[in-house]
Amino acid sequence: MHFRAFLLSALRSVTSGERRYHLWMGSLTAIMLIGAYGYSVQVSHGLGVTGMSDHVSWGLYISNFAFLVGVAAAAVILVQPAYVLKDVDFGRAVLIAEGVAVSALVMCLAFVMANSPGTPTKWWRLTPVIGLLNWPSSMLAWDVIMLNGYLVLNIVIPFYILYSHFTGREPERKKYVPFIYVSVVWAVSIHLVTAFLFAGLPARPFWNSALLGPRFLASAFTAGPAFMILLLGFIRSQTTYDISEKAIAKLATATTVAAQVNIVMLISELFFKFYSPTKHNINARYLFLGVDEHHALVPWIWTGIALNTVATIGLMIHPLRRNLRWLMVACAMLFVGIWIEKGVGLVIPGFIPTPLGEIVEYTPTWVEVTVTAGIWALGLFVLTVLVRVALPIELGQSRSPYIAGALDAPVVRPRTTRTYPKDVRPVRTR
Repeated sequence: MHFRAFLLSALRSVTSGERRYHLWMGSLTAIMLIGAYGYSVQVSHGLGVTGMSDHVSWGLYISNFAFLVGVAAAAVILVQPAYVLKDVDFGRAVLIAEGVAVSALVMCLAFVMANSPGTPTKWWRLTPVIGLLNWPSSMLAWDVIMLNGYLVLNIVIPFYILYSHFTGREPERKKYVPFIYVSVVWAVSIHLVTAFLFAGLPARPFWNSALLGPRFLASAFTAGPAFMILLLGFIRSQTTYDISEKAIAKLATATTVAAQVNIVMLISELFFKFYSPTKHNINARYLFLGVDEHHALVPWIWTGIALNTVATIGLMIHPLRRNLRWLMVACAMLFVGIWIEKGVGLVIPGFIPTPLGEIVEYTPTWVEVTVTAGIWALGLFVLTVLVRVALPIELGQSRSPYIAGALDAPVVRPRTTRTYPKDVRPVRTR
Protein backbone atom coordinates (compact mmCIF):
# COMPACT_ATOMS: atom_id res chain seq x y z
CA MET A 1 0.00 0.00 0.00
CA HIS A 2 2.76 2.43 0.96
CA PHE A 3 4.70 1.68 -2.21
CA ARG A 4 1.68 2.30 -4.43
CA ALA A 5 1.01 5.56 -2.60
CA PHE A 6 4.67 6.52 -3.04
CA LEU A 7 4.48 5.98 -6.80
CA LEU A 8 1.23 7.94 -7.10
CA SER A 9 2.65 10.79 -5.02
CA ALA A 10 5.79 10.85 -7.18
CA LEU A 11 3.66 10.91 -10.32
CA ARG A 12 1.63 13.85 -8.98
CA SER A 13 4.79 15.75 -8.08
CA VAL A 14 6.29 15.24 -11.53
CA THR A 15 3.17 16.04 -13.56
CA SER A 16 1.99 19.09 -11.62
CA GLY A 17 3.62 22.49 -11.47
CA GLU A 18 3.55 26.03 -12.68
CA ARG A 19 3.93 27.17 -16.27
CA ARG A 20 7.71 27.62 -16.14
CA TYR A 21 8.14 24.03 -15.01
CA HIS A 22 6.04 22.65 -17.87
CA LEU A 23 7.88 24.83 -20.39
CA TRP A 24 11.20 23.52 -19.05
CA MET A 25 10.13 19.87 -19.23
CA GLY A 26 8.53 20.39 -22.64
CA SER A 27 11.72 21.97 -23.99
CA LEU A 28 13.82 19.08 -22.68
CA THR A 29 11.41 16.60 -24.27
CA ALA A 30 11.63 18.38 -27.62
CA ILE A 31 15.45 18.31 -27.51
CA MET A 32 15.37 14.60 -26.63
CA LEU A 33 13.12 13.91 -29.62
CA ILE A 34 15.50 15.78 -31.92
CA GLY A 35 18.37 13.78 -30.46
CA ALA A 36 16.43 10.56 -31.01
CA TYR A 37 15.99 11.50 -34.67
CA GLY A 38 19.72 12.15 -35.00
CA TYR A 39 20.44 8.79 -33.40
CA SER A 40 18.02 7.05 -35.80
CA VAL A 41 20.03 8.52 -38.70
CA GLN A 42 23.23 7.23 -37.10
CA VAL A 43 21.76 3.74 -36.64
CA SER A 44 20.57 3.67 -40.25
CA HIS A 45 23.82 4.87 -41.83
CA GLY A 46 26.42 3.91 -39.24
CA LEU A 47 29.02 6.02 -37.47
CA GLY A 48 30.14 7.32 -40.85
CA VAL A 49 27.56 10.11 -40.57
CA THR A 50 29.41 11.49 -37.54
CA GLY A 51 32.62 13.49 -37.66
CA MET A 52 34.54 10.47 -36.37
CA SER A 53 36.71 8.35 -38.65
CA ASP A 54 39.34 5.63 -38.59
CA HIS A 55 41.80 8.34 -37.48
CA VAL A 56 39.62 9.91 -34.76
CA SER A 57 37.43 7.13 -33.37
CA TRP A 58 36.40 8.95 -30.18
CA GLY A 59 34.76 12.34 -30.50
CA LEU A 60 32.04 14.35 -28.83
CA TYR A 61 30.39 11.30 -27.23
CA ILE A 62 33.42 10.04 -25.31
CA SER A 63 34.50 13.61 -24.51
CA ASN A 64 31.22 14.14 -22.65
CA PHE A 65 31.49 10.69 -21.11
CA ALA A 66 34.92 11.45 -19.63
CA PHE A 67 33.64 14.74 -18.22
CA LEU A 68 30.39 13.39 -16.75
CA VAL A 69 32.04 10.48 -14.95
CA GLY A 70 33.76 13.13 -12.85
CA VAL A 71 30.50 14.95 -12.18
CA ALA A 72 28.98 11.68 -10.96
CA ALA A 73 31.96 10.82 -8.77
CA ALA A 74 31.96 14.26 -7.12
CA ALA A 75 28.76 13.42 -5.22
CA VAL A 76 31.04 11.79 -2.64
CA ILE A 77 32.06 15.29 -1.51
CA LEU A 78 28.61 15.63 0.11
CA VAL A 79 27.84 11.97 0.77
CA GLN A 80 30.79 11.31 3.06
CA PRO A 81 30.37 14.37 5.33
CA ALA A 82 26.59 14.01 5.54
CA TYR A 83 26.24 10.28 6.16
CA VAL A 84 29.58 9.21 7.59
CA LEU A 85 30.75 12.31 9.49
CA LYS A 86 27.16 13.43 10.30
CA ASP A 87 27.73 16.98 9.11
CA VAL A 88 24.32 18.60 9.62
CA ASP A 89 25.12 21.42 7.19
CA PHE A 90 25.14 18.94 4.30
CA GLY A 91 22.08 17.05 5.56
CA ARG A 92 19.55 18.70 3.24
CA ALA A 93 21.89 18.89 0.24
CA VAL A 94 23.11 15.32 0.07
CA LEU A 95 20.01 13.89 -1.63
CA ILE A 96 20.34 16.54 -4.35
CA ALA A 97 23.97 15.49 -4.85
CA GLU A 98 22.94 11.88 -5.27
CA GLY A 99 20.34 12.96 -7.82
CA VAL A 100 23.12 14.72 -9.74
CA ALA A 101 25.15 11.50 -9.62
CA VAL A 102 22.26 9.42 -10.97
CA SER A 103 21.55 11.82 -13.85
CA ALA A 104 25.27 12.05 -14.72
CA LEU A 105 25.60 8.25 -14.75
CA VAL A 106 22.55 7.92 -16.99
CA MET A 107 24.20 10.31 -19.44
CA CYS A 108 27.52 8.45 -19.18
CA LEU A 109 25.94 5.14 -20.12
CA ALA A 110 23.92 6.83 -22.89
CA PHE A 111 27.10 8.31 -24.40
CA VAL A 112 28.81 4.91 -24.32
CA MET A 113 25.83 3.42 -26.12
CA ALA A 114 25.75 6.27 -28.65
CA ASN A 115 29.41 5.67 -29.47
CA SER A 116 28.84 1.94 -29.99
CA PRO A 117 28.50 0.81 -33.62
CA GLY A 118 25.48 -1.15 -34.77
CA THR A 119 21.86 -1.18 -33.70
CA PRO A 120 20.48 -0.76 -30.16
CA THR A 121 19.81 -4.52 -30.05
CA LYS A 122 23.53 -4.99 -29.39
CA TRP A 123 23.46 -2.89 -26.23
CA TRP A 124 22.90 -5.96 -24.10
CA ARG A 125 26.51 -6.94 -24.78
CA LEU A 126 27.61 -4.18 -22.41
CA THR A 127 25.30 -5.42 -19.64
CA PRO A 128 27.12 -7.00 -16.70
CA VAL A 129 26.52 -10.73 -16.10
CA ILE A 130 24.43 -11.38 -19.24
CA GLY A 131 26.64 -9.45 -21.66
CA LEU A 132 29.80 -10.39 -23.53
CA LEU A 133 32.18 -8.22 -21.54
CA ASN A 134 35.82 -9.17 -21.88
CA TRP A 135 36.35 -9.04 -18.14
CA PRO A 136 38.84 -8.74 -16.48
CA SER A 137 41.15 -8.06 -19.44
CA SER A 138 39.22 -5.11 -20.88
CA MET A 139 39.40 -1.77 -19.08
CA LEU A 140 36.12 -0.79 -20.77
CA ALA A 141 34.50 -3.82 -19.12
CA TRP A 142 35.77 -2.64 -15.75
CA ASP A 143 34.42 0.83 -16.47
CA VAL A 144 30.96 -0.40 -17.44
CA ILE A 145 30.74 -2.58 -14.31
CA MET A 146 31.86 0.27 -12.05
CA LEU A 147 29.38 2.71 -13.61
CA ASN A 148 26.44 0.32 -13.29
CA GLY A 149 27.36 -0.54 -9.71
CA TYR A 150 27.66 3.11 -8.71
CA LEU A 151 24.34 3.87 -10.41
CA VAL A 152 22.60 1.13 -8.39
CA LEU A 153 24.08 2.45 -5.13
CA ASN A 154 22.96 6.00 -5.86
CA ILE A 155 19.43 4.83 -6.63
CA VAL A 156 18.95 2.39 -3.76
CA ILE A 157 20.29 4.54 -0.91
CA PRO A 158 18.23 7.72 -1.59
CA PHE A 159 15.16 5.62 -2.40
CA TYR A 160 15.33 3.89 0.98
CA ILE A 161 15.72 7.20 2.81
CA LEU A 162 12.93 8.95 0.88
CA TYR A 163 10.60 5.96 1.19
CA SER A 164 11.21 5.83 4.94
CA HIS A 165 10.39 9.52 5.30
CA PHE A 166 7.32 9.09 3.09
CA THR A 167 6.00 6.33 5.34
CA GLY A 168 6.71 8.33 8.50
CA ARG A 169 9.65 6.20 9.66
CA GLU A 170 13.20 7.15 10.51
CA PRO A 171 15.69 5.33 8.25
CA GLU A 172 17.76 2.74 10.11
CA ARG A 173 21.43 3.61 9.77
CA LYS A 174 22.51 -0.02 9.84
CA LYS A 175 20.53 -0.60 6.64
CA TYR A 176 22.16 2.10 4.54
CA VAL A 177 25.40 3.31 6.15
CA PRO A 178 27.41 0.22 5.06
CA PHE A 179 26.41 0.95 1.46
CA ILE A 180 27.50 4.55 1.96
CA TYR A 181 31.03 3.38 2.77
CA VAL A 182 30.98 1.23 -0.36
CA SER A 183 29.75 4.14 -2.48
CA VAL A 184 32.52 6.43 -1.19
CA VAL A 185 35.20 3.99 -2.36
CA TRP A 186 33.23 3.26 -5.53
CA ALA A 187 33.01 6.96 -6.43
CA VAL A 188 36.78 7.34 -6.49
CA SER A 189 37.16 4.03 -8.29
CA ILE A 190 34.87 4.86 -11.22
CA HIS A 191 36.96 7.89 -12.09
CA LEU A 192 40.31 6.19 -11.64
CA VAL A 193 39.18 3.29 -13.83
CA THR A 194 38.08 5.77 -16.51
CA ALA A 195 41.50 7.45 -16.32
CA PHE A 196 43.18 4.04 -16.60
CA LEU A 197 41.06 3.35 -19.69
CA PHE A 198 42.88 6.25 -21.39
CA ALA A 199 46.30 5.92 -19.75
CA GLY A 200 46.52 2.21 -20.55
CA LEU A 201 46.86 2.83 -24.29
CA PRO A 202 50.64 3.01 -24.93
CA ALA A 203 50.17 3.89 -28.61
CA ARG A 204 48.56 7.20 -27.53
CA PRO A 205 51.37 9.12 -25.76
CA PHE A 206 49.13 12.10 -25.01
CA TRP A 207 47.22 9.96 -22.48
CA ASN A 208 50.06 7.70 -21.43
CA SER A 209 50.82 9.51 -18.18
CA ALA A 210 50.83 8.44 -14.53
CA LEU A 211 49.42 11.88 -13.68
CA LEU A 212 46.20 11.28 -15.60
CA GLY A 213 44.37 9.57 -12.72
CA PRO A 214 45.03 12.34 -10.17
CA ARG A 215 44.19 14.98 -12.81
CA PHE A 216 40.87 13.24 -13.42
CA LEU A 217 40.06 13.36 -9.69
CA ALA A 218 41.11 17.00 -9.30
CA SER A 219 38.97 18.11 -12.24
CA ALA A 220 36.07 15.96 -11.02
CA PHE A 221 36.12 17.56 -7.57
CA THR A 222 36.12 20.95 -9.29
CA ALA A 223 33.36 20.60 -11.89
CA GLY A 224 31.05 18.37 -9.82
CA PRO A 225 30.77 20.63 -6.74
CA ALA A 226 30.61 23.69 -9.02
CA PHE A 227 27.49 22.28 -10.68
CA MET A 228 26.02 21.35 -7.29
CA ILE A 229 26.51 24.91 -6.04
CA LEU A 230 24.66 26.21 -9.10
CA LEU A 231 21.84 23.72 -8.56
CA LEU A 232 21.59 24.28 -4.80
CA GLY A 233 21.59 28.03 -5.31
CA PHE A 234 18.73 27.73 -7.79
CA ILE A 235 16.71 25.44 -5.50
CA ARG A 236 17.34 27.77 -2.56
CA SER A 237 16.07 30.78 -4.50
CA GLN A 238 13.06 29.14 -6.16
CA THR A 239 11.67 26.86 -3.43
CA THR A 240 11.11 26.78 0.32
CA TYR A 241 13.66 23.98 0.67
CA ASP A 242 16.22 25.42 3.05
CA ILE A 243 19.80 24.87 1.89
CA SER A 244 22.24 25.95 4.57
CA GLU A 245 24.56 28.81 3.65
CA LYS A 246 27.29 26.92 5.48
CA ALA A 247 26.80 23.97 3.12
CA ILE A 248 27.28 26.20 0.08
CA ALA A 249 30.28 27.88 1.73
CA LYS A 250 31.92 24.54 2.48
CA LEU A 251 31.28 23.36 -1.07
CA ALA A 252 32.81 26.58 -2.39
CA THR A 253 35.93 26.00 -0.29
CA ALA A 254 36.27 22.43 -1.54
CA THR A 255 35.78 23.61 -5.12
CA THR A 256 38.46 26.27 -4.69
CA VAL A 257 41.01 23.81 -3.33
CA ALA A 258 40.29 21.27 -6.09
CA ALA A 259 40.54 24.01 -8.75
CA GLN A 260 43.94 25.04 -7.40
CA VAL A 261 45.18 21.44 -7.49
CA ASN A 262 43.84 21.06 -11.03
CA ILE A 263 45.78 24.11 -12.23
CA VAL A 264 48.99 22.93 -10.53
CA MET A 265 48.66 19.57 -12.28
CA LEU A 266 48.03 21.31 -15.61
CA ILE A 267 51.19 23.38 -15.15
CA SER A 268 53.14 20.20 -14.32
CA GLU A 269 51.83 18.56 -17.47
CA LEU A 270 52.74 21.56 -19.61
CA PHE A 271 56.27 21.59 -18.17
CA PHE A 272 56.69 17.89 -18.92
CA LYS A 273 55.40 18.29 -22.48
CA PHE A 274 57.27 21.43 -23.52
CA TYR A 275 60.45 21.80 -21.47
CA SER A 276 62.13 18.82 -23.17
CA PRO A 277 60.00 18.29 -26.29
CA THR A 278 60.17 14.96 -28.11
CA LYS A 279 58.38 13.41 -31.05
CA HIS A 280 55.89 11.91 -28.60
CA ASN A 281 54.72 15.36 -27.52
CA ILE A 282 53.39 16.41 -30.91
CA ASN A 283 49.81 15.81 -29.72
CA ALA A 284 50.30 18.40 -26.98
CA ARG A 285 51.82 20.85 -29.46
CA TYR A 286 48.82 20.35 -31.73
CA LEU A 287 46.44 21.05 -28.85
CA PHE A 288 48.12 24.10 -27.34
CA LEU A 289 50.01 25.66 -30.26
CA GLY A 290 48.83 23.95 -33.44
CA VAL A 291 50.92 22.10 -36.01
CA ASP A 292 51.50 23.95 -39.29
CA GLU A 293 48.05 25.08 -40.50
CA HIS A 294 46.22 22.65 -38.20
CA HIS A 295 45.04 24.47 -35.07
CA ALA A 296 41.31 23.74 -34.69
CA LEU A 297 41.53 23.01 -30.94
CA VAL A 298 43.87 25.85 -29.94
CA PRO A 299 41.09 28.44 -29.31
CA TRP A 300 39.11 25.84 -27.36
CA ILE A 301 41.85 24.82 -24.93
CA TRP A 302 43.05 28.36 -24.21
CA THR A 303 39.46 29.44 -23.60
CA GLY A 304 39.06 26.60 -21.12
CA ILE A 305 42.33 27.45 -19.35
CA ALA A 306 41.37 31.14 -19.17
CA LEU A 307 37.97 30.33 -17.66
CA ASN A 308 39.51 28.00 -15.07
CA THR A 309 42.26 30.45 -14.15
CA VAL A 310 40.02 33.51 -13.77
CA ALA A 311 37.43 31.56 -11.76
CA THR A 312 40.06 30.00 -9.49
CA ILE A 313 41.76 33.32 -8.77
CA GLY A 314 38.38 34.87 -8.01
CA LEU A 315 37.44 32.06 -5.64
CA MET A 316 40.74 32.47 -3.80
CA ILE A 317 39.67 36.00 -2.81
CA HIS A 318 37.48 35.48 0.27
CA PRO A 319 35.06 38.43 -0.18
CA LEU A 320 34.37 37.34 -3.75
CA ARG A 321 33.86 33.70 -2.78
CA ARG A 322 31.39 34.74 -0.08
CA ASN A 323 29.43 36.81 -2.60
CA LEU A 324 26.73 34.44 -3.85
CA ARG A 325 26.35 36.19 -7.21
CA TRP A 326 30.07 36.02 -8.00
CA LEU A 327 30.21 32.46 -6.68
CA MET A 328 27.55 31.39 -9.19
CA VAL A 329 29.42 33.07 -12.05
CA ALA A 330 32.72 31.47 -11.01
CA CYS A 331 31.13 28.02 -10.72
CA ALA A 332 29.60 28.36 -14.19
CA MET A 333 33.02 29.35 -15.56
CA LEU A 334 34.67 26.37 -13.88
CA PHE A 335 32.03 23.97 -15.16
CA VAL A 336 32.45 25.11 -18.77
CA GLY A 337 36.25 25.37 -18.44
CA ILE A 338 36.62 21.83 -17.08
CA TRP A 339 34.26 20.53 -19.78
CA ILE A 340 36.57 22.00 -22.44
CA GLU A 341 39.81 20.93 -20.76
CA LYS A 342 38.73 17.43 -19.80
CA GLY A 343 36.41 16.72 -22.69
CA VAL A 344 37.41 18.25 -26.01
CA GLY A 345 40.91 19.05 -24.76
CA LEU A 346 41.64 15.53 -23.54
CA VAL A 347 39.96 13.01 -25.81
CA ILE A 348 40.35 14.41 -29.32
CA PRO A 349 44.08 15.40 -29.19
CA GLY A 350 44.93 11.82 -28.29
CA PHE A 351 44.11 10.88 -31.90
CA ILE A 352 45.69 13.88 -33.65
CA PRO A 353 48.23 13.23 -35.06
CA THR A 354 47.89 9.48 -35.47
CA PRO A 355 50.71 7.10 -34.42
CA LEU A 356 51.82 7.26 -38.08
CA GLY A 357 52.04 11.06 -37.97
CA GLU A 358 48.94 11.80 -40.06
CA ILE A 359 46.96 14.89 -39.09
CA VAL A 360 43.23 14.47 -39.76
CA GLU A 361 41.26 17.09 -37.88
CA TYR A 362 37.89 16.35 -36.36
CA THR A 363 34.68 18.38 -36.58
CA PRO A 364 31.42 17.00 -35.14
CA THR A 365 28.48 16.74 -37.53
CA TRP A 366 24.87 17.73 -36.88
CA VAL A 367 24.13 14.11 -35.97
CA GLU A 368 26.66 14.14 -33.13
CA VAL A 369 25.55 17.55 -31.95
CA THR A 370 21.86 16.64 -31.83
CA VAL A 371 22.47 13.27 -30.16
CA THR A 372 24.75 14.95 -27.60
CA ALA A 373 22.15 17.65 -26.92
CA GLY A 374 19.47 14.96 -26.60
CA ILE A 375 21.51 13.02 -24.03
CA TRP A 376 22.19 16.17 -22.00
CA ALA A 377 18.46 16.92 -22.11
CA LEU A 378 17.79 13.36 -20.90
CA GLY A 379 20.13 13.87 -17.95
CA LEU A 380 18.56 17.19 -16.98
CA PHE A 381 15.09 15.63 -17.37
CA VAL A 382 16.04 12.79 -14.99
CA LEU A 383 17.59 15.25 -12.52
CA THR A 384 14.48 17.46 -12.57
CA VAL A 385 12.22 14.46 -11.93
CA LEU A 386 14.36 13.25 -9.02
CA VAL A 387 14.48 16.70 -7.40
CA ARG A 388 10.75 17.18 -8.00
CA VAL A 389 9.98 13.92 -6.20
CA ALA A 390 12.42 14.40 -3.32
CA LEU A 391 11.64 17.96 -2.25
CA PRO A 392 7.96 17.50 -1.20
CA ILE A 393 8.91 14.41 0.83
CA GLU A 394 11.81 16.14 2.56
CA LEU A 395 9.64 19.20 3.23
CA GLY A 396 6.96 17.01 4.82
CA GLN A 397 4.39 17.97 2.20
CA SER A 398 4.07 14.45 0.83
CA ARG A 399 3.31 11.55 3.17
CA SER A 400 1.65 8.20 2.78
CA PRO A 401 -2.11 8.34 3.39
CA TYR A 402 -1.77 5.01 5.19
CA ILE A 403 0.13 6.55 8.10
CA ALA A 404 -1.86 6.21 11.31
CA GLY A 405 -4.15 9.19 11.77
CA ALA A 406 -4.21 10.36 8.16
CA LEU A 407 -7.59 11.88 7.34
CA ASP A 408 -7.43 11.04 3.69
CA ALA A 409 -6.77 7.33 4.15
CA PRO A 410 -8.83 4.89 2.04
CA VAL A 411 -12.35 4.01 3.09
CA VAL A 412 -11.40 0.38 3.78
CA ARG A 413 -10.58 0.20 7.48
CA PRO A 414 -8.90 -2.59 9.45
CA ARG A 415 -11.24 -4.69 11.54
CA THR A 416 -9.53 -3.86 14.80
CA THR A 417 -9.89 -0.33 16.09
CA ARG A 418 -6.96 1.51 17.59
CA THR A 419 -6.69 4.55 19.76
CA TYR A 420 -3.89 6.99 19.25
CA PRO A 421 -2.40 9.57 21.58
CA LYS A 422 -3.86 13.06 21.40
CA ASP A 423 -0.60 14.55 20.21
CA VAL A 424 -0.74 12.57 16.95
CA ARG A 425 -1.96 15.03 14.34
CA PRO A 426 -3.55 13.93 11.07
CA VAL A 427 -1.36 14.34 8.03
CA ARG A 428 -2.85 15.72 4.86
CA THR A 429 -1.38 15.32 1.39
CA ARG A 430 -1.97 17.64 -1.49
